[in-house]
Amino acid sequence: MENAVAIKFKKLSWIASTYYAEGLPYSLVQQVSVQFFTYAGASLQVIGLLSFFGLPWNLKLFWSPVIDLFGNKKRWLVVMELILGAVAALLIWPAQHLNLDLAAKIFILMAFMSATHDMSVDGYYIQTLDTADQAGFSGLRVAAYRVAMLVGNGALVILAGWISWTVCFLTAAFMMWGLAAFHKWILPEPPPANTQHQGHRWAAVCEAFQTYLAQPGIVWALAFILLFRAGDAMMFAMVTPFLNHLGYGLIARGILTGSVGTVTGIGGALLGGLIISRWGLKRALFPLTLIQSLAIPAYAWLAWADPSIWWVGVTIAFEQGSAGLGTAVLMVFLMQRCQENYQATHFAIGSALMSVAATVVGGFSGFLAAKVGFVEFFLLAFVAAIPSLLLAIGMPDKLYQDKKSPI
Repeated sequence: MENAVAIKFKKLSWIASTYYAEGLPYSLVQQVSVQFFTYAGASLQVIGLLSFFGLPWNLKLFWSPVIDLFGNKKRWLVVMELILGAVAALLIWPAQHLNLDLAAKIFILMAFMSATHDMSVDGYYIQTLDTADQAGFSGLRVAAYRVAMLVGNGALVILAGWISWTVCFLTAAFMMWGLAAFHKWILPEPPPANTQHQGHRWAAVCEAFQTYLAQPGIVWALAFILLFRAGDAMMFAMVTPFLNHLGYGLIARGILTGSVGTVTGIGGALLGGLIISRWGLKRALFPLTLIQSLAIPAYAWLAWADPSIWWVGVTIAFEQGSAGLGTAVLMVFLMQRCQENYQATHFAIGSALMSVAATVVGGFSGFLAAKVGFVEFFLLAFVAAIPSLLLAIGMPDKLYQDKKSPI
């Protein structure tokens, strides 16, 4: 029999490693692709359109019931990690000749595989842990996710600038294969799924959507989920070309956004999880949302002042730390919308809606930035964040399901 310390350590290990595995392919699709296209000389408009790589995360709710109804969530996530490693290896070919057309097709394939993997991980987490643990470990899972982004947009981008893009993508492939082997070994089997609907699978699919939409206060919740990241997503889409515009190359960008920014993002996520576990979501929602929003105008100041690299680093650190706080808030809010038997589907619905703003707003951000300039663009991004603040202020009490955290 395992003692309590060993069980706790094993739980911490698989939570951290699965969310690292979730974050790495996301970073490749949403961050490293932007670095690659910027390096290859793509225009602002094209770089903005890369946000549409996020469409699979918007659409994943349409195939999320398959994960709830067919097979084992542990098996799903291990198989998807093996596939993601293979897709990352495919990027070696366009990397050798900066073939942007082929690279785009492979990144789209990776996006679909990554979105499916996300649902497997999230469903496994929700199915395996009780409600208090889900909130209590939210900081750890967000932190692990951001460590993966540190590796992706930091270490792998620096590796690309230092050696080559081929080595960058091959390293990512071996990481995913190693994670698959580790998870095959360490993950406990999830509790048996409810089988009452197995003879009527498509009826169960309809019921999953109906139960989500029938929750009290769902209109207010959906509005908040849709708008929470609007300003942040608009800003995020143009950060890499903006830093390139300021004269920072691959290695410098990897250090600034990938390393400095992600480390502070991890700190923000851990702090956010701690605050929510102590205060509860109701008390934490507005102040953490406000801090996230106030970080956006700092980029407008950077574009106006064109300061030294030290101030660029401070601004990125502040913005990423604030984003970490916001991510912890949103993850707990989404989990509180999930009901028993449909955890994967309900979380997929919420997280897909969350990413709609990032895809739509980010997709057209390049055209707007090219037209108005970076100062005005970042100010408009802050304006886009204001509706989420208003929704956070007036959030109905019935949408909170706070429980005391055990950690």
